Amino acid sequence: MTTIHRFCHQAMATEFEVVIAQPDITPGRARQAAAAVFNEVDRLEQELSRFRPTSEMWRISLLRKGESTGLDFAAWDCLSLAKAVHAETAGAFDVTMGPLMKLWRNPDGSPRVLMDGEIEQVRGRIGMDKFSLDPEGLRIVVYADEIIFDLGAVGKGYALDQAVRILEEEEVTCALVNAGESTIVGIGSPPDEEGWPVELHLEEFRMVNLKGDSLSCSGFAVQGNHIMNPRTLSPVAMKGERSYVLAPTAAMSDALSTAFMVMSDEEVKDFCQRHPQVSAIGR
Repeated sequence: MTTIHRFCHQAMATEFEVVIAQPDITPGRARQAAAAVFNEVDRLEQELSRFRPTSEMWRISLLRKGESTGLDFAAWDCLSLAKAVHAETAGAFDVTMGPLMKLWRNPDGSPRVLMDGEIEQVRGRIGMDKFSLDPEGLRIVVYADEIIFDLGAVGKGYALDQAVRILEEEEVTCALVNAGESTIVGIGSPPDEEGWPVELHLEEFRMVNLKGDSLSCSGFAVQGNHIMNPRTLSPVAMKGERSYVLAPTAAMSDALSTAFMVMSDEEVKDFCQRHPQVSAIGR
């Protein structure tokens, strides 16, 4: 019988979990591999969280219009992916929506009624056109003052992708890594399974088997009406069920699960036809 090794760690405002089900791994090796993963997650939180004064996101939010600076590799990776998803989803994904969130929600998270002219006051600081990425030296150039860069819809997924890389280096071949159930990645298959079985929280019972791919979900059950529509500069209308995305990488499924909440059913269907490695569930 294969022993299941399970480890948990609080980071990025959620609970990360590593589950290892590998016959040839000892408890000590499993613990060592999980510790290496959690150390990397903590490092990435220090780099990517906009709430930490030591982070790359905090630092570049202080840039003034026309200024540029070099980026660390993780920040570059996440912002590059954000640019790509923004382009491929016709603007449904945007990591500069922070000022809008402050307008539409009170500090306690409850909805807020806007006053005339408030959106116009922040319009010049939001939009993916307000910055560009220069691959020479991994540099960012900003075209507005004090942009808020929020990687909340891609950072956890990126951290899981790095977790997969570390587990492979630790010779772990059968594991499930999870960021608060919002994004889950399966590596290999537990004994006698086709993959890692994951139950979806939909009206009808459904399971998916993860094996070398990632599942992400977005919804309103936990945080309420918290997703901004970059096209209308207003919150996305509340929906009952969660929306799931299967994709080759966790960063991609993480970002797309948010973008798909903004996009119409027809847009999502067209996207998946153009990108057959991506699947939408629960639409």
